Amino acid sequence: MTSYPDLQLYIGGAWRTTTETLPVVNPATEEIIGHLPCAGQQDLDDALAAAQAGFAIWSRTAPRDRADVMLRAAAIMRTRQDEIAHSITLEHGKPYQQARLEVIRGAEFFEWDAGEAVRAYGRVIPSGPGIDYIVHHQPIGAVAAFSPWNFPMSQPARKIAGAIASGCSIILKAAEETPAGAMHIARAFHDAGLPAGVLNLVFGIPADISSYLIPNDIIRLVAFTGSTTIGRHLTTMASDHMTPVLMELGGHAPVIVCEDTDVKAAAVSGSSRKMRNAGQVCTSPTRFFVHDQIFDEFLQHFTDRAAATVVGNGMERGVEMGPLANHRRITALSEFVDDARNKGADLMTGGSRINAKGYFFEPTVLANVPDSARVMQEEPFGPLAIVNPVGSLDEAIERANSVPYGLAAYAFTNRSDYANQMVERVEAGNLSINTLEASLPETPFGGVKSSGYGREGGTEGLHHYMVVKTVSHSYTIV
Repeated sequence: MTSYPDLQLYIGGAWRTTTETLPVVNPATEEIIGHLPCAGQQDLDDALAAAQAGFAIWSRTAPRDRADVMLRAAAIMRTRQDEIAHSITLEHGKPYQQARLEVIRGAEFFEWDAGEAVRAYGRVIPSGPGIDYIVHHQPIGAVAAFSPWNFPMSQPARKIAGAIASGCSIILKAAEETPAGAMHIARAFHDAGLPAGVLNLVFGIPADISSYLIPNDIIRLVAFTGSTTIGRHLTTMASDHMTPVLMELGGHAPVIVCEDTDVKAAAVSGSSRKMRNAGQVCTSPTRFFVHDQIFDEFLQHFTDRAAATVVGNGMERGVEMGPLANHRRITALSEFVDDARNKGADLMTGGSRINAKGYFFEPTVLANVPDSARVMQEEPFGPLAIVNPVGSLDEAIERANSVPYGLAAYAFTNRSDYANQMVERVEAGNLSINTLEASLPETPFGGVKSSGYGREGGTEGLHHYMVVKTVSHSYTIV
């Protein structure tokens, strides 16, 4: 098995290192596995110049040719699946098999958007004789993108795929905790023949890089996935320069469990998905609102499945859940649990750190959590689930909508009237009924309220990376 890669910046089609570095830590062992090069001002200036030059080439490249490069790069990623997954598990901690699936998911984003590149249709507007009105969709320009640490491969892939398919160039600042996934993407595109400057990859202190890139006139779009707090800050910074943004921000996903559902199946499915990626997912099902009639049975099955979750080093066979990203997440989860218990919540299982080495935390279930508890309003971003009883669908929907977030929501029901009510009334960009899959490459993904602005994926996924130009063409001077 390959070792962790030698981390480098990728600017203007070439790899480079820097003297200033940050350690990359394996969260399962707390050992330093790599050294992250931090981009300095000259590196960022070079990236901006490269992105400007790359855009001049790529925006004039035929969509079919763009798609061909993307498909070649995706094929390379698929052949390197094991190598990339190994890097992801080392830096992130997630189970190796889940990391392998993430690599394929990243490749699928490129494959889908490659198809969309050749379908970014304009239109002809009906007009009178002697004049045409034509709508064109054209790439917006150089993109500054920022991806989070929780999905080292698929999150950078989403940003890069949308930009490159649209004909834009991009400077990606990938997460300093999990940089290898993005670097493997850059390697694949380099080997696939992407022109220099179209894709540039930098690392470093997030605030330093964002404050330098976003105000620059070369940057025409800011794309970010991360917390609502940081998203608002970047949006404010971009607005000062009239730069549009694409924001995929935090969530606090509710799950409405109706009395007519298969109770055990819903509980086991919900508990298993809650612990996926150690709960470090913006769409993670967290606030379960369960009808009174089935509450006790659901809670028992849910708790039993959570307690049975196999936690350990992601490289070990049979492990279902790896460590948290860092020690800060352990502290945050411990505080959520203590606050909820002090306010009357029932701790059904978990609630504590596992071992002294590695950032492991027990799969945790809290029941009967009062609305005054912090975890009812703040996303825990960890393996912590809330299971509360409700007396009706109306109450469940009201409580589901009671937070300022609206990224994903879920429901279990077999009644079409219940489903229709939730479609109409639940405030979320993504509602999944009888499934806990919130997004696919072919479906648009994004939030409402404080969960963001814009959509990634689906036929809508390229819209933010393009501008609309209306051409009025008269055959004679009028």
